[in-house]
Amino acid sequence: MSKESILKKDGVSYVLPFILITACFALWGFANDITNPMVKAFSKIFRMSVTDGALVQVAFYGGYFAMAFPAAMFIRKFSYKAGVLMGLGLYAVGAFLFFPAKMIGAYPCFLLAYFILTCGLSFLETSCNPYILSMGTEETSTRRLNLAQSFNPMGSLLGMYVAMNFIQARMDPMSTADRALLSDEQFNVLKDHDLSVLISPYLTIAIVIAVMFVVIFFVKMPKNNDQSHAINFIPTLKRLIHVKHYREGVIAQFFYVGAQIMCWTFIIQYGTRYFMLEGMEERAAEVLSQRFNIFAMIFFCCSRFICTFFLRYINPGKLLSILAVCAMVLTVGVIYFQNRYGVYCLMGVSGCMSLMFPTIYGIALQKLGDDAKFGAAGLIMAILGGSILPPFQASIIDLKEILGYPAVNLSFILPFICFVVVAIYGYRMYRLRI
Repeated sequence: MSKESILKKDGVSYVLPFILITACFALWGFANDITNPMVKAFSKIFRMSVTDGALVQVAFYGGYFAMAFPAAMFIRKFSYKAGVLMGLGLYAVGAFLFFPAKMIGAYPCFLLAYFILTCGLSFLETSCNPYILSMGTEETSTRRLNLAQSFNPMGSLLGMYVAMNFIQARMDPMSTADRALLSDEQFNVLKDHDLSVLISPYLTIAIVIAVMFVVIFFVKMPKNNDQSHAINFIPTLKRLIHVKHYREGVIAQFFYVGAQIMCWTFIIQYGTRYFMLEGMEERAAEVLSQRFNIFAMIFFCCSRFICTFFLRYINPGKLLSILAVCAMVLTVGVIYFQNRYGVYCLMGVSGCMSLMFPTIYGIALQKLGDDAKFGAAGLIMAILGGSILPPFQASIIDLKEILGYPAVNLSFILPFICFVVVAIYGYRMYRLRI
């Protein structure tokens, strides 16, 4: 099909709405990937274990889970545009709350801010993904969503860059071990400095989100699939549960998101360990690990565009299963190698993950019609995998060694299992020709 047909339906062009909604993909990508390195940052600032630091991810992805179905009911009652605006509003409020959290200086206050921020992201993803699917023919829906999702890693790259250069590089260079020796007074002075550094990017993005809210509020947006405003929650849920490709898609998405967050969060711990063994100081090792994380995201971004092109010629389920198997092989390398080669394998995993989220999403929502609004909520709730699985990996990493083998390496058995689930889903959907 021609490129033009992707953004046209019944003679109506959706170019401007597509651009505005696609910009939202970049905005939540920024939030996701400025947050992953904060597990390590908060662990240092508050002198906590990796497991306690991983509560950032629990709060972050817990917001996705908690708000997904309320967001779907809100969208069903009103419209996709209303859902987008609500999402942007909560996103901005959560980001602005970083300022009072810093003034209070308590870790739980930051967790609350993250939770509210991601309630907004839940609204955005529940709205934007099916909205993009509706901006053209159903035959091109998966390609269209992959194109929009291609701009998500661009926001992610910016988030990583900001985390590395405006947070990690500007925090006090004192190591974790030295921080543990500080008196309470010295610790509070250092904590106040580092929190001031940490909150600045969040306050800046809050202003950007507020501007985006105003722009979308005043632009006329299409009302695709907004015909029915009845909630009908239970009947719709019953219908969805009996749709095989949707039901299994929710399960696959849970494990995929868990794998993604584990790989992108703990590359910092993984890389820091081996770079310090090479003789680097802790902060330099952390910054270099984040640089590798950025390279991984660049690879992810390029791979997304390449794989979107291949979807013209390869069944989505087949391509999904191929990439998942490749990710499994590379994850074995992450577990086995005890040097930089493991970091390189972890970067390669990012390239394999590029197509997974939107492809699972697109396959799962095919032929759902107006039920896609609640269907989208179920798939966003599956992002809970990013909240549940990383703490398990963090608890393994905290063991330091298991039978003489680095625990940080062995912890990547969890992403491996996740990719097995995704590979099975892709193969089954290919067999069903969905």
